[in-house]
Amino acid sequence: MTGYILYRHRDIADINKLPVYRKNGGFTAFEKAVKTMDPGAVLNEVKLSGLRGRGGAGFPTGMKWGFLPNNLWPHYVVANADESEPGTFKDREILESNPYQFLEGLMLAAYAVQANDAYIYLRGEFWEISRQIETCIKELLEENILGNNVFGSSYSLRLHVHLGAGAYICGEETALLESIEGNLGQPRLRPPFPAVSGLFGKPTVINNVETLANLPPIIEKGAAWYKTFGTEKSPGIKIFSLSGCVNKPGNYELPLGTTFRELIFNYGGGVPEGRTIKAFMSAGASSVIVPANDMALDTPMDYESTVANLNAPLGSASVIVLDDSVNMAKLVDKTVNFFRHESCGKCTPCREGTYWMNHITRRIVNGKANMDDITLLDSVARQMQGKCLCALGEFSTMAVTSGIEKFRADFEQMVKK
Repeated sequence: MTGYILYRHRDIADINKLPVYRKNGGFTAFEKAVKTMDPGAVLNEVKLSGLRGRGGAGFPTGMKWGFLPNNLWPHYVVANADESEPGTFKDREILESNPYQFLEGLMLAAYAVQANDAYIYLRGEFWEISRQIETCIKELLEENILGNNVFGSSYSLRLHVHLGAGAYICGEETALLESIEGNLGQPRLRPPFPAVSGLFGKPTVINNVETLANLPPIIEKGAAWYKTFGTEKSPGIKIFSLSGCVNKPGNYELPLGTTFRELIFNYGGGVPEGRTIKAFMSAGASSVIVPANDMALDTPMDYESTVANLNAPLGSASVIVLDDSVNMAKLVDKTVNFFRHESCGKCTPCREGTYWMNHITRRIVNGKANMDDITLLDSVARQMQGKCLCALGEFSTMAVTSGIEKFRADFEQMVKK
């Protein structure tokens, strides 16, 4: 693959400035949509492209838009820029270095679902980025790319920036909506789903930053062009955040279907100090620990293969590499401690389960546990599964159960000390 599609700032200097972005084709897709395509045609092109959500779930984007009923108004679009998953840092680079492509994608999504107001929800630590985005919006208003009668059409659009307060749970889409409305950031009971009753009780589409950044090239160049990248069921390109025990951590924009081995060794430069790769996590802290055997390393990174081959999610594609110096009991302790801290406390299985898992992992890593505690930890985790209000509780158990199943000796080693 030659040339960047999402990280165009790596090819084009100063593309975070509006004149440069426009000189390089910026907002031609949005202008094309508003002037020559009806909203349904934009939605259909996105459906044809096969674009899937890049925030974790991998749900088809066009299909998600199509769930909004046309007898309930107004419609809203919300950009989920609450990038808080440990090991995930892909969206931040787009927001900082190629913000106009993200904004153009958000505007295309709003046009496709006939929304006149769209919201950008940024994590609380992104306060500098929020100022930058607000400046970008002001410039777009001055150029009549935003606001009333954009490009001389009958379509009007307003963008609003909302800064969170640093809560991981607000990355969950319904907790995010609660936060925008000024309520405590806690997940809602579903149904109803946001497509029917979302922001302010109205039909709402929520998309991730990376998902939205894919839209301008899709509308400009067409679905057929986009499907030349990736695989048949997972078309397009994806940003992989690589971190952990690797020589060249960072963000890598690659076609879906690239293998874990290619990412870690060809692009990431392999493991430091000549150590052996022991395992990896495919989707940040919210994923299972995968032993790094040949089958796992040669598995394509797409939405089907990682689940089918590894029983692991691709998620936001935040690959954390773990070498042979890492004790998995200590790793599990860190992940559980994070989820205990970030649990909103609304549902009992997550609130109590994360507390007790962390209580046990603390005993294990401090050498104050016995062998039965390992079994107890696994039991607590499995009793949480399928019972929590949102995915946070489920995510908190993934490293625990997979770590004990695949690397029990690491836990026993800590117990024996």
